Amino acid sequence: MKMKLTGFFILLNCALFAQLPVGSQTSDQNPVIQTLSGAVQGVTEGQTDSFKGIPYAAPPVGEFRWRPPQPVQPWQGVRDATQYGSDCAQAGWPRTPGSIREGTSEDCLFLNVWRPAGISAKAGLPVMVWIHGGGFVGGSGSGPDYSGSRFPEQGVILVTVNYRLGRLGFFAFPALSKENPSEPTCNYAFMDQIAALKWVKENIAAFGGDPGNVTIFGESAGGVSVHSLLTISQAQGLFHKAIIESGGGRDGVLTAIPLTEANASRHYPVPAETIGVNFARKHGISGTDAVALASLRALSVEVIVDGGQESDGPGGLPIYSGPVMDGKLITETAESVYKAGRQGKIPIIIGSNSAEVPAGFVNAQTKEELISLFGSHKDEAQKAYDPDGNGDFTRILTLVNTDKVWAEPARFTAAAFASQGTPAYLYLFSYVPVPFRQFMRFGASHGSEIPYVFGNPRGWNDVKPTPVDFEVARLMNTYWSNFAKTGNPNGKGLPVWPVYDPEKNEVFEFHTEGTAGKVPDTRKARLDVIEKWVTE
Repeated sequence: MKMKLTGFFILLNCALFAQLPVGSQTSDQNPVIQTLSGAVQGVTEGQTDSFKGIPYAAPPVGEFRWRPPQPVQPWQGVRDATQYGSDCAQAGWPRTPGSIREGTSEDCLFLNVWRPAGISAKAGLPVMVWIHGGGFVGGSGSGPDYSGSRFPEQGVILVTVNYRLGRLGFFAFPALSKENPSEPTCNYAFMDQIAALKWVKENIAAFGGDPGNVTIFGESAGGVSVHSLLTISQAQGLFHKAIIESGGGRDGVLTAIPLTEANASRHYPVPAETIGVNFARKHGISGTDAVALASLRALSVEVIVDGGQESDGPGGLPIYSGPVMDGKLITETAESVYKAGRQGKIPIIIGSNSAEVPAGFVNAQTKEELISLFGSHKDEAQKAYDPDGNGDFTRILTLVNTDKVWAEPARFTAAAFASQGTPAYLYLFSYVPVPFRQFMRFGASHGSEIPYVFGNPRGWNDVKPTPVDFEVARLMNTYWSNFAKTGNPNGKGLPVWPVYDPEKNEVFEFHTEGTAGKVPDTRKARLDVIEKWVTE
């Protein structure tokens, strides 16, 4: 959905605004900034200026569906930047084939900026760029938890980004590989994120930000994205620090093109182009040539999203979408890059929550079945997870999923960066507000740290956030802000967060009761057996 011009229909042209000092105000005192594509007018609320729905690339529609992001078409006059742009097309809930969630669109490549009110272009503030999660099939940069007022209060400019999702964000098809041989294909979501970072580099100084001090941070799929950006050569130099929340750290690529014995995943063994062909066949499109591709581009966005269906291609063949080792943008997994020490040498924060998900990645019906999955390491797993044999099965299953997908990969990543002499700060988020403990029985669930990182703790039903909630939010938002400023989360009045040392069994924990500090990592036996299991 294209944003409308401001209701005031300001008649001044771009040439006039190019002559105004950055941060100058219109007659109604709302800020106007001149970007390289045109002027945008945001809004001042309290001590924060916000600019929403700024396009960083052209709409990826029509001939540009499944193409790298294209340059923004410059506009005349002043663009209203007081409302979010459309979220990227995604399934609603309940999922219904042939539909998309209301308020989403294929025209969605927008970003949002929050800054301290009234600052000038000379402020040179650090910049944080948030990459949202959602399994690469949902979410947006305009989620309610991502309101940006707290970071500006810490002297940090916040940018949140939309990027293409699902089959619009990740798609391989034989004709795509031949259409523009010099272009990367498949991983359009990552290309969007890189385009947004280029926009930040070129434009953020006009908002008072420092393009030489940019921190990327993301959670879940956003964390996987950060791993990818750390290892994609085209992204290097666009950011200088990274934070990964519940983003794993081992294999984040689902499939490959071409698929070989060396890059095949035991979890996703189907070649990426075959998945694309399966999807085309589902919709009556035969062949793999340019005619077939034109037919795919002619499908409606509702059909492409397809209610989020991922596994009901012809004959039950898979049609899922996700990151692809395409050989141009992504040439290897983050895990292999880290093992070889070829990652960007920048400081990182990385961590996970104490009880991410109860199942979905490792599945079993009984404790015996679960422990048997460890194969030759099952005795060690039994001792680590259920030493007396009386443990709660759901709790153990939750811990195994948490450790395998997030906790052990985070430790592995922190160790890989530390081995290169790069500061890495490892955390464990265990805080659970009292009202939430009835359904977070085993610890902090996936994504539950996000409101605290953004300084926006949530209530529950009619229960408002408590002073403890606000203290946890203050701690996390301050650590993240400090890291964005200097590459070190520590600061006055905060418990000391030491750099991760693989020789010490320590982790920085945000505790269940709301305090924080360095502690011995009681997960060591569990993570050690997970490491043996996943690397054998």
